[in-house]
Amino acid sequence: MLSQLANLNWISVLVAFVVYFLLGALWFTQFFSKPYKISLGRENETLENKPIFIVGPAICSLVITVASAFLIYALNISSVGDALMFSLLVGIGYLFANTVNIAINPNIPRPILYGIISGAYHLTGISIVSIVLVVMK
Repeated sequence: MLSQLANLNWISVLVAFVVYFLLGALWFTQFFSKPYKISLGRENETLENKPIFIVGPAICSLVITVASAFLIYALNISSVGDALMFSLLVGIGYLFANTVNIAINPNIPRPILYGIISGAYHLTGISIVSIVLVVMK
């Protein structure tokens, strides 16, 4: 099964990763900046911009992209429709659900709002990643 790594189109993995990562940057700083701050209970603050807040999500996005590529190749997903079904399964079943689960803790004042904003980002991101990977396969 690990032999699938050699079969991956690494250019498509790179393209999908860059799109996913840039979507996250826009999602949290432009598209949903205010609701995101509200979900964190920091609506009147400027959020810090430390390297970990850029490097950490980049590494996580890369890991998700590589894992998705591995599964898409191993499952022989080759149509955009099947890529979207894969995205819904992985996006809702793992990424969205896990994001909401992580948010439900005493440190997130509005966990459902946080879960919806972050989970929707991951669902959208994995959909784009899956389509890019299949189209460039």
